[in-house]
Amino acid sequence: MQVKAADRTAPTHRSPPERRPRPRRTPTRRWTSRKAQGLAYAAPTAVFVTVFFLLPLLLVGQMSLSDWPLLAGDRGVNAPENYTDAADSTLFWPAVRFTFLYTVIVTVVLLVLALLLALLVQEFRPGAGFFRTVYFLPSALGLASASLLFWGLYSPTTGPLSSILEGLGLVDDPVSFLGTSTSALLSTVFLIVWKFAGFYMLILLVGLQRIPHEVYEAARMDGASRGQIFRSITLPLLRPSLALCLLLCVTGSLLAFDQFFILTKGGPDNTTVTVVQLIYREAFQRLDLGTAAALSIMVLAVLLLLNVLQFRGLRRADES
Repeated sequence: MQVKAADRTAPTHRSPPERRPRPRRTPTRRWTSRKAQGLAYAAPTAVFVTVFFLLPLLLVGQMSLSDWPLLAGDRGVNAPENYTDAADSTLFWPAVRFTFLYTVIVTVVLLVLALLLALLVQEFRPGAGFFRTVYFLPSALGLASASLLFWGLYSPTTGPLSSILEGLGLVDDPVSFLGTSTSALLSTVFLIVWKFAGFYMLILLVGLQRIPHEVYEAARMDGASRGQIFRSITLPLLRPSLALCLLLCVTGSLLAFDQFFILTKGGPDNTTVTVVQLIYREAFQRLDLGTAAALSIMVLAVLLLLNVLQFRGLRRADES
């Protein structure tokens, strides 16, 4: 009896059930899963780019090779007539020269002024935040709105600028800021510089703040002057920000349209017609989408070439 009681109270030890090993994912399956996830994430962007960029680009390419009036549709291939007609236009080469001249002036003035403003408000001193806001504020205004504002300011009859100059005795007659090709160009450049200087200043300011202060302190301890520090430290380390500003400024200037369309409408005597204005005229005034598309393809090719040259120049500067 005692043995039976002991048998009842003795703990029973059961072996745990055997666990089947989980099937391990092979590297091929894991890579396939990650590839599927990546494709799922990239699909919306790919669809957006295809619908709103690639398909319109293909359509423009087809238009540039076809006789395509605005109100009649595709009448068949006529290549390369659209390209020859665009190049033979009396306004084509003057528009190309004026666009490049405007691009050079705006790019140089904007980048120099933006760099000076960024250096001016770089340090955290009293009033720096206020001036940063003031310089950047015109960038919040739309280009069309800014152009309309300056059109009113430049008006010789109702604008305040001409009246102020007359009141100060600097001029005797009302000033026509848009009356000649030179004055119209300089007036438009002033508008663009006023609007975008703060935007490029902000880009360069971010680049300046990324430069470590220890580098400046080490240069000062070695006896470097301000000019040497600027040439040997600031400019080389600021090269990526300057390259971005250069890319944006050149691209935006070559595609200039709103400011000239509102301020000068190509005048006086078609001396301020840009290439994009010429595309607009061909498409919506002469109703010739084929020639307008050919001009668009030319502009795209020039932009791609300039961007490639800029990127190559930046790479060579970084490698040297």
